[in-house]
Amino acid sequence: MRGSAGFLLCSLLLVTPHGTEVAAQDAQQEGPKGEKGEEGVQGPKGDQGEIGPPGQRGFPGQPGLNGQKGEGAFIYRSAFSVGLKDRAPHPNVPIRFSKIFYNEQNHYDTSTGKFLCSIPGTYYFAYHLTVYLKDVKVSLYKKDKAVIFTYDQFQNNNVDQASGSVLLHLSSGDEIWLQVYGEGGDNNGVYADNVNDSTFMGFLLYPDLDVH
Repeated sequence: MRGSAGFLLCSLLLVTPHGTEVAAQDAQQEGPKGEKGEEGVQGPKGDQGEIGPPGQRGFPGQPGLNGQKGEGAFIYRSAFSVGLKDRAPHPNVPIRFSKIFYNEQNHYDTSTGKFLCSIPGTYYFAYHLTVYLKDVKVSLYKKDKAVIFTYDQFQNNNVDQASGSVLLHLSSGDEIWLQVYGEGGDNNGVYADNVNDSTFMGFLLYPDLDVH
């Protein structure tokens, strides 16, 4: 009887550790994969990293092609500025200003006293006249027609001035000049000497682009 009980006890001691090992192995096996959890709250922004060293300078690019040559501004130049040398010009004829301040394009003719338009466009003209000894009546003419009139009455023992200006559109071939008007010599007090000038000037503001 004791021998049987001892045998049984030995058998149990041998079997028990084996069963425990099997159970442990079963417990270590992974179960089925669970569902994906919700996304967590975004963490705070990290500190800015240090600025890296500058990169190497690149090679220069190839030069571009030359652009087309534009039209020179000198094509549209037209200007003059002249002064009077002789005193008391004759009435009813163009005043011939023979003192040249600027006449590079030679569009003002000192022999006739007329400006000849070579570039159609809009022009500005102005005159400033010294008045002495007599009254002055003067007009600016365009193609044999007076455009503006200026009158100044001389005061005894005094030197006065008369002036005028105008914007005009001119066509090629139009002529512009100043002229004393009135009968006799009572209105030609336009004066000039070595300290007093009477001047006439004009220049192109902008050309007619549909022509040039």
